[in-house]
Amino acid sequence: MKESKADVVLHPVRMRIIQTLVNRRQLTVQQIGEKLPDVPQASLYRHLKKLVEAEIVKAVEEHQVRGTVEKVYALPEQAASLSEEELKNAGAEEHMSFFMKFFATVLDDFERYVAQDDFDFIKDGTGYRQVSFYANDDEYLDLLETINGAMMKLIGNEEEGRRKRTLTTIVTAEKNKEQKK
Repeated sequence: MKESKADVVLHPVRMRIIQTLVNRRQLTVQQIGEKLPDVPQASLYRHLKKLVEAEIVKAVEEHQVRGTVEKVYALPEQAASLSEEELKNAGAEEHMSFFMKFFATVLDDFERYVAQDDFDFIKDGTGYRQVSFYANDDEYLDLLETINGAMMKLIGNEEEGRRKRTLTTIVTAEKNKEQKK
């Protein structure tokens, strides 16, 4: 049985590969490996191959290096995202499966953080919280645009003195009073 796009994307190592290519980054396997030093090279190649076969990642350049071909990889526009149609057509059981795989990635990230010898929640600005708020659809869309704009300014900032930080969002909504009736 062929894996769905969600099944391919929502694997912890493959999600991390995708995250290294976000914001139009173009990287070789060696450069991706430098950003994911805990992923064995054989695993990196295997997961990258799966992402390429699923057309989630593509080779955008090839260079001859000492008798072999070195490929440069990038994300095609919106390839790593599920389409509106894919989200609409997924049933409750599929969405639970997608969420569990996504959450496994979040747990993997957190486990790597607390496995460090010198982690410090206060100094690192690390935490986990949940907040509920009330907003109509326009206010909510405005919030999403504000967050997205702020994040896009930071995604490519890999200069010296900056640390990689991961922000995970999970949004759920209750039915409003009119829908409950």
